[in-house]
Amino acid sequence: MELQKELSDIEEKIAFARQFYNQNVLDYNNRIQTFPNAVIARNFGFKEAEFFETDEEGRAEVKVEFGSHD
Repeated sequence: MELQKELSDIEEKIAFARQFYNQNVLDYNNRIQTFPNAVIARNFGFKEAEFFETDEEGRAEVKVEFGSHD
């Protein structure tokens, strides 16, 4: 039961980190697209950042199995 709780906590932390990252990417992309930041960003070669996205396989529930070790 303790392991199940830990796994659930880890999943929540990962989801929060993904959301935090994507919010920062959105803020960054918006800043480099608005005047006057866009002029400076273009001159220094700043590019839009990509959001963190996963495919269906990446979103699948993780299966944890405990087997005997021979």
